[in-house]
Parts: sequence; C-alpha cells; structure tokens
Amino acid sequence: MAKRFGGKYSPDGTGPESSAEPRGAFDGARVDPTGARTNILFLPAIPLVFMSLNDGAIGLTLGLVAAGFLTLAAWLLREGLRAEAAYHARKIARRPAFPRKMVASVLTGIGVAIAVYKSEPGLIAPILYAGAAIVLHGVSFGIDPMKDKGMEGVDTFQQDRVARVVGEAETHLGAMTDAIMRAGDRQMEARVERFQTTARDLFRTVEEDPRDLTAARKYLTVYLRGARDATVKFADIYSRSRDPQARADYGALLDDLEQNFAARTRKMLLDDRSDLTVEIEVLRERLQREGVRTDSQ
Repeated sequence: MAKRFGGKYSPDGTGPESSAEPRGAFDGARVDPTGARTNILFLPAIPLVFMSLNDGAIGLTLGLVAAGFLTLAAWLLREGLRAEAAYHARKIARRPAFPRKMVASVLTGIGVAIAVYKSEPGLIAPILYAGAAIVLHGVSFGIDPMKDKGMEGVDTFQQDRVARVVGEAETHLGAMTDAIMRAGDRQMEARVERFQTTARDLFRTVEEDPRDLTAARKYLTVYLRGARDATVKFADIYSRSRDPQARADYGALLDDLEQNFAARTRKMLLDDRSDLTVEIEVLRERLQREGVRTDSQ
C-alpha cells in the first residue's frame, strides 16, 4: 500500500519520538474567512486622506472622518466574518451578540455619504450613494446569523460555563502558538498544531454536550495550562541552546498529551452513544407496554 512521503527531517514529518496516531496534513485546518476581499476594504481610506490634504480645514476634517468610518467598517466586517465562521463550525452555537457585519454595512454607508458630501454638498447625492453602498455591502457579505443554532433543550447556564472554560482553553492554545514560534523549529510548530487540533476536537465534544464538562475540565484547564508552561520553557531553552534532548522530551510530552486528549474524546463519545442506547431501550420497553411492536422486534 502506498504511503505518504515523510521522514524525520520533513517539516511535517514524524520522527521516532512521535508515537501518536497520524492525522492527515490538512486535518483540522481552517481557512481564514476574511481573505483579500475584506482586506482590500482598508485601502479606500488611504487615497481619501491624501486627496483631502489640500481641501482646507473643513475638507480635511470631513475626509479624515470618512476615512475613519470606512476603516472601522472594514475592521468590523473582518471580525464579523470570523465570528460567523466560528458560528457555522459548531453544531451548537449562539448568534453573535453584536451584529458586526450589519453595523459594518451602515458604517460603510456613512463613510461614503461623508466623502460624497465633501465634494458635492447637499443631501440627495450623499443619501443616494450611502444607500447604494449599504445595499452593495450587504449583498456582497451578507448579514450576521440571526438565531441560535442547536440550542433546543440545552441548559443555557451549563452552556455559559462551557463557553468560559473553552475560552480560557483557547487562550492557552494561543499562548502555545506564540511561544513555539520563538523556538524557530518548523517541525515542532507543526507538532504543536497537530496537538491543538486534537485538543479542539475535545472542545467541540464538550460544547455539543455540556454534561461532559465535569469529566473534561481537568483537560481544559490543568493539562492545557501545564502544556502552555512547558511550551514557554521549551522555547526559551531551545532558542538559546538547540538542545536535542530538550526537543525530544518536549515532543514526547506532546505525544502523551495528544494520546490522552484523544482518548478522553473517544470515551466521551462512547458514553454519549451508551446514553443513546439506553434511551432507545427505554423507549422500546414503553412501546411494548403500550402494545406497539417495532419492525426490529
């Protein structure tokens, strides 16, 4: 059977010290939802400012205000697209508390209206251009999710607890990413990313069933905090000494963490399946007592 090429010195290869179950190269990869079409919206503010430099005090002020609205709108749009991507990535999610994309459309219209007013004072032209900008912006990027997803029968109090714990866990993962980049080792960076993918599998499992929080809290807090601290220490040591033993020890630690996180995720999924089996059996017994027989009996 053909095997994917890789080895000890490949950027994403696994050496002898890696014993975790291999994952695909793009398993867990997430595409940034912003992209060039969002980043390009930061550009119109730049020529607007330069074109306003010779328009006097009022013209310059109006140009700066319009550029500020357009820049703020572009930033809100980028954050709104990321929030929407996180919403769609989860089976259970709440709608964004602040409609960033819709506010970005309105701010874009305001910025365009001020820019038009600077060169063509009046009301009709700025209003027409602002309306067109708002409509085109909304059509191009859509609106924010307007309702919760998969929240039927979910204890909102438990869901809030899970959100706080997962948010703290994501902070630990972000700190690991920042720390490992200081080590300057591409293979270890890829190794940390693979562990983070496994950890996020556990996050998603807990989010989908908040009852699992008690069993997984130690993994989301104590273990991830320890992994963060170990990553910081490894990065400090390895960036100075390039000690191969420190690298091997840290790789072994990541292997152990990944295996334990994956095992905890599998156990919780099996427990959920056992709960489903119990519910099915209870329902069948009730149907039998009512004199109803299913096709499988």
